[in-house]
Amino acid sequence: MTPTSRRTSYVPAATVAMTYVSRRFYGWRIVGVLAVTETVSWGILYYAFSVFMVPMRHDLGLSAASISAAFSVALIVMGVSALAVGRWLDRHGGRALMTTGSVLAVGVVAAWSQVRETWQVYAVFAALGVAGAMVLYEPAFAVVVRWFDRQRARALLVVTLVAGFASTIFVPTAAALEQSVGWRDALLVLAGVLAVTTVLPHALVLRRDPADLGLAPDGDGPPRPRAPVEESSTLTATSREMWAEPRFRWLTLAFALHTLAIIGVSVHLFPFLREQGHGVGFAAGVTGALGALSVTGRLVVTGLFARMATMRVTSGVFALQAAAAVVLLAAPASTTAAVVFVLLFGLGFGVGTIARPALVVEAYGVARYATVSALMGLALSASKVVGPVAVGVSRTTTGGYTTALAALVAVTLASALALRAAHRSSDHAGSGKPPQPSSSSTIEDTASRAGRPTPINVAEAGPVQSP
Repeated sequence: MTPTSRRTSYVPAATVAMTYVSRRFYGWRIVGVLAVTETVSWGILYYAFSVFMVPMRHDLGLSAASISAAFSVALIVMGVSALAVGRWLDRHGGRALMTTGSVLAVGVVAAWSQVRETWQVYAVFAALGVAGAMVLYEPAFAVVVRWFDRQRARALLVVTLVAGFASTIFVPTAAALEQSVGWRDALLVLAGVLAVTTVLPHALVLRRDPADLGLAPDGDGPPRPRAPVEESSTLTATSREMWAEPRFRWLTLAFALHTLAIIGVSVHLFPFLREQGHGVGFAAGVTGALGALSVTGRLVVTGLFARMATMRVTSGVFALQAAAAVVLLAAPASTTAAVVFVLLFGLGFGVGTIARPALVVEAYGVARYATVSALMGLALSASKVVGPVAVGVSRTTTGGYTTALAALVAVTLASALALRAAHRSSDHAGSGKPPQPSSSSTIEDTASRAGRPTPINVAEAGPVQSP
């Protein structure tokens, strides 16, 4: 028998995986493109709104409440549209949808620059909600989770870390444009930026599944079959199935409560600090630090995800945020308490963004990821609308933020407890079925995690090289 004869040997699966890993794995090209397009899309479709509120009010003669309500309409439409978007993503992938969404977003931003009447403002922002559902995090995450398994947390981290600078880049950019050419022409310029940086990258680079290019998730091993699509299951049937399952309900409650807390703090921390007698510079610096700390928090928890269960890490972070709120409630006027609050609360500020897709994939696999995530996201959209309003009503009714701070403690603690409840119910899901593994999980993966050797055909695998 010659050295190249076909024979079966046992080589550790982790070693064999290294044979297939390419430094130029196509999935990382997709991650790079999405990191850029998400930064631009979030910066223009979401964060730039705050810059144009005041000039729009003056030019159109609208109240602050009317302008804010238009943005709330966009958030509501985004949440509802995500259901259909998620269904499409599971069946067809993100390439055509995100390309079309980018084209729509360009048209919507251009139309935004031409509004003259109140109804036009609301119509444009409703369309903005549809475009957002097609191009922001939900579809981007749905694309990423299909391309990665072992390195999924790292891939999601790259996208969110870069996109985390969207407000840092586009708020001052939009402000400078508004000051130099006016809000209408500024929006036209931003529409052009959106067109150049998102449409073609989505069309040319995005692909649905690694198997389409003869690859496996992470670039590990030979290509695996594409995750199956449950053609017979309707959106209504899937919705009923999910809401009947205790684990899904607990996960949804946990992230809806956490979103409620995050959005409430985002909007009201600055005025709260000012009411406590802190200066403008301190209040602005502390509030702005939340964004930077969210990046730090994502880096920290991504490292912890590799060593501990995602559910345990996330619930621990949520509990830490509850402790931070207790500190601020105990000494609301203290500068030290404010700094401690921001340090602790800020570390968990962006954790939900990367933890939720990881937990959804762990529980339900990638085949229905986008649909399940969209169903969960509907509750999160409601939290984004309700959070700032609820804190504002509490402030107006009670004459201060003490009640809102007490509620913040309760909400963040409840979100941590809800995650623990989701973990406990995972073996007793309402459907009676065990959690579905990611479609990229294989017998080889299982053997590798268990530390057992994996049978391979050496002649087909080629020489095993040292990393």
